[in-house]
Amino acid sequence: MLNTLEAPLIRIRLFSKALTSCALCLTLIGVSTVAGAVGSSVTNEDGKYFDEDGAPTYNIKKDGTVDWYTYSGFRRYHSECHVCHGPDGEGSIYAPPLKDSLERLSYWDFAAVVVEGIEKVNAAQTSKMPPLGENKNVMCYLDDIYVYLKARADDALPRGRPKKRAKKPETAKQYEDECL
Repeated sequence: MLNTLEAPLIRIRLFSKALTSCALCLTLIGVSTVAGAVGSSVTNEDGKYFDEDGAPTYNIKKDGTVDWYTYSGFRRYHSECHVCHGPDGEGSIYAPPLKDSLERLSYWDFAAVVVEGIEKVNAAQTSKMPPLGENKNVMCYLDDIYVYLKARADDALPRGRPKKRAKKPETAKQYEDECL
């Protein structure tokens, strides 16, 4: 029997090689993969939102209230990712701005990079993001980190801690207990 962390990892790993190859091929011929924008076909499953492709997405109300998962993504991003990628996904001298990356990466491409890492080598520099597929502090909150960064990429969420947030759903509490 697979534990809570292994099932998503296996699913992501099965797709990651194909997605990475597909994204590379598309890049080579000049086409970018783009995550779907929030639209009318967004579904809500107990406070967690999904776009028409089944990828997690954010929900921000007109008064600025963010859904729980976007708020959680802010917290998790700033505990695990901002050291290299800068506050609010803005980038740093060490790593690129993830908010810009999510303008061209789908959820599946993002997940593949996080799980397996990536290394880029060119004449000017070598950069490497380590694989984080075994880090529960990242993997248990991968969707949350993605939706936070996607909201930043879409300019739906300004810099800084969200001022208002929805309550944490009971399902989020249960998942967190099982995953960690």
